[in-house]
Amino acid sequence: MHRRTLITAAALSPLLAAPSLAQDRLGRLLDEVEALDRIRAVAIWRDGAEIAARGYHGWTPDQPTNIKSASKSIISALAGIAVQRGALDGPDQPIAPILAADLPGDPDPRLSRITLGNLLSMQAGLERQSGANYGRWVSSGNWVRTALAAPFTQDPGGRMQYSTASSHLVSAVLTRVTGRSTLDLARDWLAPIPGFGITGWERDPQGIYLGGNQMAMSTRSLMNFGAVYAADGRANGQQIVPQDWIETSWQRRTASIFSGQGYGYGWFLTRIVGRDLRYGWGYGGQMIYVFPGGSRNAPLAIAMTSDPDQPSARTGYRDQLHRLAIGIAQAV
Repeated sequence: MHRRTLITAAALSPLLAAPSLAQDRLGRLLDEVEALDRIRAVAIWRDGAEIAARGYHGWTPDQPTNIKSASKSIISALAGIAVQRGALDGPDQPIAPILAADLPGDPDPRLSRITLGNLLSMQAGLERQSGANYGRWVSSGNWVRTALAAPFTQDPGGRMQYSTASSHLVSAVLTRVTGRSTLDLARDWLAPIPGFGITGWERDPQGIYLGGNQMAMSTRSLMNFGAVYAADGRANGQQIVPQDWIETSWQRRTASIFSGQGYGYGWFLTRIVGRDLRYGWGYGGQMIYVFPGGSRNAPLAIAMTSDPDQPSARTGYRDQLHRLAIGIAQAV
């Protein structure tokens, strides 16, 4: 099957302004991606426009796929918008009063100390419900109550305890304070983002959308979401995500248990090729990379989707995607 990089009319200006060598280098790099047998699609935005998008192995950039934990970055955005709209007080707000109906009968006093920010930075202190515990957690009759009843392994605000239950509690908080489903909020608050769309999303037994996993969207949609962060929260002339929330989300709160890199509110934080990099990562290799702009570099967002049923960390595949992102950043 013949595959080619799709270049939109809007992207012609920035591409033509770049040296032809850079265009050729990016094209060759995207040709080489075909060798990654798990990859599904790559989409690239730079300084106001999509510059390239390509599908592989029968997939297209517009086909929905499960973005897994890359959706944690989207949950974080919704939390920031809720703060800006006055539905939440801010990251220091305790979550126990909001979720009081689901607290254990004799709650650990530390539950009253868990804040919205603790959940977003994976520092709740509760036993994590990812990894070996994930299946048991989602098999329970009430995911929110099960998460809140988990034992503490440390005090809130300590080291990272990466847990999808924490981001699901954020989804529950958003649902309680707004009286609306998280999917409804996403489709409303993120609607001005061109090409953004959530096509499927799992819910818990009480109907709360799963915060931070099992969300379907296209690679191009994920890229467009990242582009908003790269553009200081703006799209189509509107402020979608508050700029101060982006800055807050990108402050180092803890260190990743996977890589030792920094972690903020739903974003991993690092620095490569002389540039700051913020990224969301989902199981199997669902990636959204954001390189903020600076005095010498234009803002850049890169989305990659892959087979969601195969591991990416221990196999080294995630590192291959990191190297691909570096190559793209250098090429453009």
